[in-house]
Amino acid sequence: MILGDEDEQLAVLAEPPVRKQGPFAVTVAFVKKTLVIAEMEVRRLRHDPTDIVTRAVQPAIWLVVFGQVFTRTRAIPTGHMRYIDFMAPGVLAQSVLFIAIFYGIAVIWERDLGIIQKFLVSPTPRQALVLGRALSAGARALPQALIIYVLALLVGVHMNFRPLALIGVMVAVVLGACIFAIFSMIIAALVKKRERFMGIGQVLTMPLFFASNAIYPISIMPAWLRAIAHANPLTYEVDALRGLMLEHGECIYGLGFDFAVLVCVVILFVVIGGRIYPRVVI
Repeated sequence: MILGDEDEQLAVLAEPPVRKQGPFAVTVAFVKKTLVIAEMEVRRLRHDPTDIVTRAVQPAIWLVVFGQVFTRTRAIPTGHMRYIDFMAPGVLAQSVLFIAIFYGIAVIWERDLGIIQKFLVSPTPRQALVLGRALSAGARALPQALIIYVLALLVGVHMNFRPLALIGVMVAVVLGACIFAIFSMIIAALVKKRERFMGIGQVLTMPLFFASNAIYPISIMPAWLRAIAHANPLTYEVDALRGLMLEHGECIYGLGFDFAVLVCVVILFVVIGGRIYPRVVI
């Protein structure tokens, strides 16, 4: 159920598309409608803040238990970096992944309530519908980042609090959430059933997490897994977070390359999602 002034927000989405105007006016209209969709999703979070806490439990266990144990055993080679420091950015990326990967279930639920049909009959670009929902997933992920920062400090992770680094972390978190939220929506539009979607989501979550550099370096992976990790967007999100979050963090691929990959994947998924999204009601 959409909370608050749904009629007012749908009225904004029902505005006729901009015609016979320049690309700037078209872009402004697209951004406006995207933000309306994102705002509607964020309002739900304001009315149910307990969701933030409950979703933080699993990453907290990984960081506090798994990270502490493997830091003591030194079983995973991380060079000059302590394992708990190495793992903290991966846990944040994991939290973002777990928030976003099941975002498609809301699409199926709203289809059953008739909300999606209202959006689809409006002249709102399908890409704006997809991107707006993806941005709301990013908004949900940012409080998780704050919680993980606090936990990381408590377990002794050497954090980087420079303003530009914090902004970079926020951008990486939002981009990562957008990627996996759109990926989730694409799956939801294809499978259409809640039970089937939940099964596929559970099957995909752990392979995406373990086939990345979140909890161990890519250099120790077998060649076939290394190839998968290089094609996994989560790898580049973790690499960017590792270079920005930690006091002496380093990026393997470079921040510019990491963010370029994340932005390109978001654009690609928005285009694909915009084409597939209407199929959820067919």
